[in-house]
Amino acid sequence: MRYQARVAVVTGAGSGIGRALTIALVHNGALVAASDIDESGLAATKAACDPGSVAAYRLDVSDRDAVLAHAEDVRSDLGPASMVFNNAGVDLFASAADMSWEDFDWLVGINIGGVVNGTKAFLPQLIEAGSPQRPARLVNISSAFGLIAFAYQSAYSTSKFAVRGFTEAIHQEMIIERHPITVHCVHPG
Repeated sequence: MRYQARVAVVTGAGSGIGRALTIALVHNGALVAASDIDESGLAATKAACDPGSVAAYRLDVSDRDAVLAHAEDVRSDLGPASMVFNNAGVDLFASAADMSWEDFDWLVGINIGGVVNGTKAFLPQLIEAGSPQRPARLVNISSAFGLIAFAYQSAYSTSKFAVRGFTEAIHQEMIIERHPITVHCVHPG
């Protein structure tokens, strides 16, 4: 697919899937608003792309106010987003009995809180940018652990099952409300 003149938002762009998404989107003509909490990883992603194709933003996706401000910054800097990839995520290997409340809250705040924050912050722009001929795109990254639960992954599975449920509900809402947005939940792994 070609994405000329389309603004794409990618969270967790400093490494892994987020970096690969950013590079692929740029390769296909998109202007990317790439964000990550890791500024050095984000700088490396930006350096791997054509000059002027990536706007980099330091962002903690678990901070709702920061994500809302980020959405306005993207609109102001690049125009309304027509593609959003809520990709930022973390993992934690621990038994439910041994895991601290702080660790659980940290993981859930990023993995599901970040997806909810990103979706709600950018949904008005997606509705504005989409058209029947060229729909906007919302892509939320879950995991295979959002389909099947594994021992010592209770917090991670909880968050990724939640991403799946949230995304499937948003998908239905966009169809019912006839918004020109395609909604996808991706389960890597």
